[in-house]
Amino acid sequence: MKLISIGTFAREVGLTSTTLRRMHKTGELVPTYVSKGGTRYYSAEQLKKFSHQESQSNLVIGYCRVSTPAQKDDLEKQVENVKAYMYAKGYEFEIIRDIGSGINYKKKGLRALIEKINNQEVSKVVILYKDRLVRTKQRASEGERLDSNHYCFCQQALQPTVKKDEETD
Repeated sequence: MKLISIGTFAREVGLTSTTLRRMHKTGELVPTYVSKGGTRYYSAEQLKKFSHQESQSNLVIGYCRVSTPAQKDDLEKQVENVKAYMYAKGYEFEIIRDIGSGINYKKKGLRALIEKINNQEVSKVVILYKDRLVRTKQRASEGERLDSNHYCFCQQALQPTVKKDEETD
């Protein structure tokens, strides 16, 4: 097994050696091997796992939904607008598309979205309009709750803005 020094590991994952030492103390990331002198060494597997965790936690999901198949053109417009917003923000993202009622909690895309949130794979969900996610925030019969801390709306960002200091001649 190849061991990686704390300095090299820190550079690879974008942290400092001090942060890695603190993570060791708290038990958040324990080195594979610690020498008699106290030097910490990490495995290649730890590097791969830690790097994968970091990239997954930065994933932003764009969720787009229409009610009927006849609205596929509207779905494509939603996808274009959400993509434009996420490109502008510099997000690493994935788009989930759904066709079905806003009160139907059994849609394939919504289920996939909830699973990703529960697995802590998503840092944010971007939707074009509030009602695209679901029509209600909670459905007690299924015991599911979508916390508003997990999603944002990009509707305001897509509206044109006019600066007050700009004058026309």
